[in-house]
Amino acid sequence: MPDRQNGARRNKTENDITAEVLARFSGTPDPRLRDIMLSLISHLHAFVKDVKLTEAEWFQAIEILTEAGKMCSDKRQEFILFSDTLGVSMVVDLLDHRKPDGATESTVFGPFHRLGAPDMPMGGNIAHRDRTGTPALVRGRVLDLDGKPVANALLDVWQTQSNGLYDAQDANPNELHMRGKFRSDAEGRYLIRTVLPVNYPIPSDGPVGRMLKATGRHPWRPAHIHFVVSAEGYEPVTTHIFDRTDEYLQSDAVFAVKDSLICDFAKHEKPDAEASRLGIAGPFYTAEFDFHLTPATTAQTTVMDAQQRLAALGARG
Repeated sequence: MPDRQNGARRNKTENDITAEVLARFSGTPDPRLRDIMLSLISHLHAFVKDVKLTEAEWFQAIEILTEAGKMCSDKRQEFILFSDTLGVSMVVDLLDHRKPDGATESTVFGPFHRLGAPDMPMGGNIAHRDRTGTPALVRGRVLDLDGKPVANALLDVWQTQSNGLYDAQDANPNELHMRGKFRSDAEGRYLIRTVLPVNYPIPSDGPVGRMLKATGRHPWRPAHIHFVVSAEGYEPVTTHIFDRTDEYLQSDAVFAVKDSLICDFAKHEKPDAEASRLGIAGPFYTAEFDFHLTPATTAQTTVMDAQQRLAALGARG
């Protein structure tokens, strides 16, 4: 080590680099961006030092991120899969969507929402091209925190087909299927015709899949249906409902299951009056789930804001 008392300069250390980088970013004009960047740098440098990351490992990480970027399109978002499978999406969701007691809990948006889903009448069938799934009716009400009905609430609904694929993954990826927009009636009621949801693996043919395999994890998600529920004067909620019997509830690849979102899909061998009216012969399933919305905290939180958010996220696939 050089002797500083003799005028020699000491060797620069990794902590010197961290301090210098933090100093350079400390002048960031936007306060929120400054906080984010300083925390990011501190934690990223601490991670590198903690695991004693090698140059070869760092370049391998860069190659993985490069490959992930090349796999992204309007039909697939590999970085969202990384975020979901690392649990980051759910941490962000919990931090950004605190809900009061009694409100429907949110969960991950997922990478397969698409714009342009058709408006559907009460009891409309989003699974009109699915010939192998078992028919299912999902019904319930949209309510406020006091249990009063929320009329004309918008329910944006999507799920996989019975083959476990979303429309964007199927043979005709440009054709929308298993998607619809429904409105609650004056009593807050909604009714959706679909097929029984199935569990399915997330796309695992890329770097996310290799990461899961290398860490001894599976890529499976439990059976579920996606919802974004919004109404004038209420905060929109992005959520799922899950089938209580699914084997992957306790090991969801993206950590999205919450107990309050698990419901029963009851099997019926013969149609009731409502099923008969909708052309369902049986067997079929029914599920009931009520959504409880939180009043908006500002006048700006509206149905339009929910749809603008979905439009902004539309490129996620």
